[in-house]
Amino acid sequence: MENRYSRQEILQNIGEEGQKRLSESHVLIVGCGALGTAAANNLARAGIGKISILDRDFVELNNLQRQVLFDETDVGEPKAVAATKKLKLINSAIEVEPIVKDLNHTNVEEIIKDVDLVLDGTDNILTRMLINDVCVREEIPWIYTGAIGTSGMTMNILPGAACIRCLYPHIPKPGSLPTCDTMGVLNTITVIMGSMASTEAIRILLGEARPENEQDGRLIVYDAWNHSMDEILVRKNDECNCCSLEEYEYLNSEDREIITSLCGRNAIQITPADPKDMDLRELASNLEHLGSIKCADFILLFKTEKYEISVFRDGRAIIKGTNDPNIARSVYARYIGT
Repeated sequence: MENRYSRQEILQNIGEEGQKRLSESHVLIVGCGALGTAAANNLARAGIGKISILDRDFVELNNLQRQVLFDETDVGEPKAVAATKKLKLINSAIEVEPIVKDLNHTNVEEIIKDVDLVLDGTDNILTRMLINDVCVREEIPWIYTGAIGTSGMTMNILPGAACIRCLYPHIPKPGSLPTCDTMGVLNTITVIMGSMASTEAIRILLGEARPENEQDGRLIVYDAWNHSMDEILVRKNDECNCCSLEEYEYLNSEDREIITSLCGRNAIQITPADPKDMDLRELASNLEHLGSIKCADFILLFKTEKYEISVFRDGRAIIKGTNDPNIARSVYARYIGT
């Protein structure tokens, strides 16, 4: 019988023993968008024994420009479910588990309990901070990955080494980070960064990436348009609240955003965990090509085809057009950015 992984096993870096180790590994991919689908595709073909796909969203037509596992027949289906179907067609010898949930402090510990590695394909910094907290505490390696415009970045977070809060001690204020919806994204950069992250995942699962080697925890920044690459050495901060002081604030429910259903209004209010004054005029400038905008000193009113969003200066927002907290979170992340 032909060996599915023959071209991989003859690699000196992997071999038969390495392939066996991959087949016994369990990877959780959080977020099955452009980065997540690219990584999932690679890892399924590489023979990772179990892949859990977690995503709270549904496939939309505008996803197809860059989310490589989906096609037009998937529009309207949960991303985790659609991705699972495609991955099973790619490799029926592995286990693929769809998880249609919003990752939060109430479920993250249960979801990661049997995972060997977490791969980040999320669209917001709060979820990344939560992943960081639980992975650092449970000593599970995870890979931070992001892409926007024509550039992307990735960084291994290994037990005992620098964590993401050594890089970002404080979360940026709402509206200060661009999103794919406000800035756009080149489809090749998401495939490149997803491939970089999945390569690192294989190295970590094979024991090739080690916390004592600072090069294995560097932040890599790549711009596909200009073919430029930068590397930033991130050292463990002895005063880091997470990996040094063991203060896991994003696992604490008091540090999560507050979600309130506004009775009779078909609306959800989201209050950030760490409210900060934001520049509404700058946010209005980023959103003006995506819908109608009215902006005053203390409130921004933004209308799309489906939703009406009122954004306040402290980052609080009311999303009208849904009673579903998961949809409201997605809309907030898409247009406001955290």
